[in-house]
Amino acid sequence: MQNCLKHPVFKIISEIALQEDLEVYVIGGFVRDALLKRKSKDIDIVVVGNGIDLANKVAVKTGKDTLVTVFKNFGTAMLKYKDYEIEFVGARKESYRRDSRKPIVENGSLKDDQERRDFTINALAISLGKEFGSIVDPFGGTADLKSKILRTPMDPDKTFSDDPLRMMRGIRFATQLGFEIDENTFESICRNKDRIGIISKERIIDEINKILLSPTPSVGFKLLDQSGLLELIFPELVKLKGTETINNKSHKDNFLHSLKVLDNICEKTDSLWLRWAALLHDIAKPQTKKYFPQQGWTFHGHEFLGAKMVPDIFRALKLPQNDKMKYVQKLVLLHLRPIVLSQEVVTDSAVRRLLFDAGDDIDDLMMLCDADITSGNPEKVRRFSQNFELVRQKLKELEEKDAIRNFQPPISGDEIMRIFSLSPGREIGILKTTLKDAILDGIIENNYDQAYALLLKKAEEMGLNIESAPKSLLPPRSGLNITQINP
Repeated sequence: MQNCLKHPVFKIISEIALQEDLEVYVIGGFVRDALLKRKSKDIDIVVVGNGIDLANKVAVKTGKDTLVTVFKNFGTAMLKYKDYEIEFVGARKESYRRDSRKPIVENGSLKDDQERRDFTINALAISLGKEFGSIVDPFGGTADLKSKILRTPMDPDKTFSDDPLRMMRGIRFATQLGFEIDENTFESICRNKDRIGIISKERIIDEINKILLSPTPSVGFKLLDQSGLLELIFPELVKLKGTETINNKSHKDNFLHSLKVLDNICEKTDSLWLRWAALLHDIAKPQTKKYFPQQGWTFHGHEFLGAKMVPDIFRALKLPQNDKMKYVQKLVLLHLRPIVLSQEVVTDSAVRRLLFDAGDDIDDLMMLCDADITSGNPEKVRRFSQNFELVRQKLKELEEKDAIRNFQPPISGDEIMRIFSLSPGREIGILKTTLKDAILDGIIENNYDQAYALLLKKAEEMGLNIESAPKSLLPPRSGLNITQINP
């Protein structure tokens, strides 16, 4: 283990430990990750004694620019040194009340401290004192690392009942590391699942997000489902489960499909919010499911209802109510549009409208649609992929030609009011919509002259007074005759 202790802070801590005859250890995630050859910038130091005092002494040795942040209520101190975050705490033992995950803390030995850890692989410690570099492993954590097994150091029922967040953490570690949860440990999670009710939504969503950011998130969501936790923390997702057959016509399991789409998109992007869009893209299918003898199963409108559900889901899970939520909502709403285009004759008008509605998120939307191809039929996958390529090509051509992505009509609402001496009202909305639709449908080009000519014609049809409108642009410089425009 000497290689993982080359960082200069370990030498400084060791010198202090030897000078003052202290038992000091690096413990937890840093040790686990070092043994797994994973990089870690977070170091947890436990001392049999006062952690805050040790942090202050280390800070003095590292130099005047090292600042110590003290958390007196928790008996911990944090300092940053050479891009590492180092937390110091005194060894302790903990006991819990039934209605809280906040422990009653007492001073303890190293073994007490290791016993309170969630899993054996996180209870490993390395001495920084007299036996510098030696591993202290009372619960077989190194063997569990080699076997890729997650077990609790003590009775799992007590471990999970004391702090139910550990159940989420176990599933998250299994997902991140590709480990199996020990059978007895997983059975305990199933037994104690209802204890998750004392955990804050903020803590739970933090673990869900970490599962989503793992290489294969479906592993975590399947474990959450098998344990019964998913029904308690994310019931909308559980409603996607299952298939139904009528007259030999079945629909797919939309829970498994959504997880497959999520895994697919994780191969292309690390974006948390694009991964959320993949997970939620079919979230409204249970509410929109209908059977018709001729068509079979349909889910008409699930994209519209799904987009409406996103804000409530984000609110319930304590996810941010900001542009991230609106981004997920937009992708859920639009996720069928490229698929429909790929199955029909691709018209310029339809592609312009897709570009207009998706804006700068068009590339993410297309990535989501690619991930949504989960058929087991290779020929079907090939055909869909080819059709998507045609849609992509058309998107590129029209974007270069018409500059539709995030386009602004060449005449604003304020200018329309000024031209026709109008106050804000219904007429302005009609004129703006007429202008937008004409550009997106290719009736006029996206330029001022043609837009102005169209507005004059439409305003006259509406019975508006166009006498006050400037005539200097008629006939328009583009050469377009307004009598030829039929919006």
